[in-house]
Amino acid sequence: MVEKYIKENANDVVFHLEYNAERPHLIIPEYGRHLQKLIDQATEIEDKEERNKAARYIIQVMGNLNPHLRDVLDFQHKLWDQIFIMSDFKLEVDSPYPIPTRDVIHLTPERLAYPQKNPKYRFYGNNIKYMIEVANSWEEGEMKSALVKVIANHMKKSYLSWNKDTVTDMVIFEHLYELSDGKLNLLQSNEELLTTNDLIRTNKKMSNKSMPISNNPKGKNNKIGKKPFIKNNNQK
Repeated sequence: MVEKYIKENANDVVFHLEYNAERPHLIIPEYGRHLQKLIDQATEIEDKEERNKAARYIIQVMGNLNPHLRDVLDFQHKLWDQIFIMSDFKLEVDSPYPIPTRDVIHLTPERLAYPQKNPKYRFYGNNIKYMIEVANSWEEGEMKSALVKVIANHMKKSYLSWNKDTVTDMVIFEHLYELSDGKLNLLQSNEELLTTNDLIRTNKKMSNKSMPISNNPKGKNNKIGKKPFIKNNNQK
């Protein structure tokens, strides 16, 4: 009897198969298709009181699906916003919170402008530019002179980090003069920056600190857990 029923209804079962590609699009897939159907059904309820009752029930179900968020501030407000979004803003119920609109949800943020466009000396980075601006705002004195020298040494170190060739102090002074719009001038001074070897050595130290330390360095045998070799005198 059962086999006969299966054979008679097999074609109908195959014919009524549903694929996700043929189903309506889920606005918030995390809640699943059953909750989406509940919201669609609540939207079609004509009686306003029954529609409000159904909406409150759906909100309770949505809260039960996310119990870890119950103590989060404005969690209920988020749920009410989501039920309006999932109904495609067609649900007309009394909400305890302001009802969102389609324009607010799909509002695009303003485009952020880049701090600078096509910098000439990219290997110095933006921090050098900020440091130069700070130095320009200081009054003349020993503190400003010390800051300018620190900036020049940092520029030389950055130059050597990104360029294989060595660089003279005069080249760094020219770049500093150009980046500061002629306000920081060391071209005629007798200042001497750190040597190339000292800066390269500093860069290597910093790069070694950033490398992870291996528990078993190369070239050293790990003897932990190995049994000592005992020679058997009976062996020839």
